[in-house]
Amino acid sequence: MSFKWKYKTPEQFDDLMMISDGQNLTALFFINSCYPYKEKEDLQIKNLPIFDNTCKWLDEYFSGLVPNFTPKIKINNLTNFRKKVSDIMAQIPYGKTITYSDIACKIAIERKINKMSSQAVGGAVGFNPICLIIPCHRVVGKNGSLTGYGGGIKNKYYLLKHENNDMSKFFIPKMRT
Repeated sequence: MSFKWKYKTPEQFDDLMMISDGQNLTALFFINSCYPYKEKEDLQIKNLPIFDNTCKWLDEYFSGLVPNFTPKIKINNLTNFRKKVSDIMAQIPYGKTITYSDIACKIAIERKINKMSSQAVGGAVGFNPICLIIPCHRVVGKNGSLTGYGGGIKNKYYLLKHENNDMSKFFIPKMRT
């Protein structure tokens, strides 16, 4: 059985939803995001120690601190490629960004291949079920584009701003028609 718990964020952000298997945090996403499992009806609302721990992490993060612990997480259905991208994202420091292309280059070098697709990296970044803790919001387009964030571009913008990034380096792409 899975459980859920809602976290009230500061006003400029959408609220967050946490999901747990009872022991581990298995998902953390903005309520208005395109997270694919957010509509599951069989989730029981229940406060658990893992939710308390995650709320403590989020309280620290949103108060401007860099949490010095990580709640116990478990990500199901990770391919080796997705795990590699997730591991790289987990290493992006607070207040810093990396591009999809940078991640692709790192993986290409590690695999001793000429090139890795930035689009494939984007797909793996988009799979991330645990936002903020695995900071997929810190992955940006090579040209500074704030693109590809399932939690919503508004949240991505304010997360990067919250982390004191120089927002003049970034832009929100115009919607295609």
